Amino acid sequence: MDHALSLSRRFFKGHGHGNDYLVFEEGCGWPVSSATVAAVCQRWRGVGGDGIVALLAGDGPFGHRKRGDPFRLRMFNPDGTEFERSGNGLRVLGSYLFGRGRVRKGEPFPVEVGGEVVEMEILAREPGGGVNVAVDMGRVRFGVGAVGGEEGGLEEGRFLSGPDGERLDVAPVSVGNPHCVALRGELLEEDLLALGPFLTTHPILPQEINVQLARVKNEGEVEILIWERGVGRTSSSGTSACAAAAACVERGLTPSGRIRVVMEGGDFFVTVSEEASVVLEGPVWPVMEAELTPDFQKALF
Repeated sequence: MDHALSLSRRFFKGHGHGNDYLVFEEGCGWPVSSATVAAVCQRWRGVGGDGIVALLAGDGPFGHRKRGDPFRLRMFNPDGTEFERSGNGLRVLGSYLFGRGRVRKGEPFPVEVGGEVVEMEILAREPGGGVNVAVDMGRVRFGVGAVGGEEGGLEEGRFLSGPDGERLDVAPVSVGNPHCVALRGELLEEDLLALGPFLTTHPILPQEINVQLARVKNEGEVEILIWERGVGRTSSSGTSACAAAAACVERGLTPSGRIRVVMEGGDFFVTVSEEASVVLEGPVWPVMEAELTPDFQKALF
């Protein structure tokens, strides 16, 4: 990790159906490292969060962003590892920018993360203070090679042996970050606890891949359970919703179009085009704006 990055003391916290992220802007408050990110995200001795979105300073004079330039980000898991992108993390950032008057409702704006530019839009205010935020995640890619795994490692391109030798029907999907969707007839908690750790360490898949157990409830409605890398079991994930919806469309289990994705934390909508481009939308709930105490900040150095 690049230890040259430092972030301000002030932060914004928001969540999408319980999947919460902390937004810090680039500043001189504390140095970013695996250890400091983990300390800030720690639920009992830190602020607590499923990850950090670092909003980088602009390239203009005095770090100002020039009009039309993308907002540049880096994202970190709560264990301190850096990752490519998060649908909920992006949307929490959108809520933060909207609340500070830096973006407007109905006016798309670009965001650069993981070396790619995605487009976001504030759709509406939600009752109770939430904000409906959409993010165009771009075109997804399918297959074990798309997620950086071992080509030819899946039987018939879709099956592998489970922890007890059972045949698992899986769909590797890249949404800018790697996912493995396990298609199931029913969703069981014990299966998630067994298959999540199993698939994240499977030798033909990249290490720390995100895992979803998914089933089609009705046409245009997909239900999932989620095991997220760097986090473990989680109630909500934006890119997981995109991966599962796209996988079910690609397999012909539900038609393309606007799909409701049902998670433990709540529902998202994912629009899957015939070309496999996906747009994620759903509510973000602001929680707080605050700052690290001087003593906590000092301990991060």
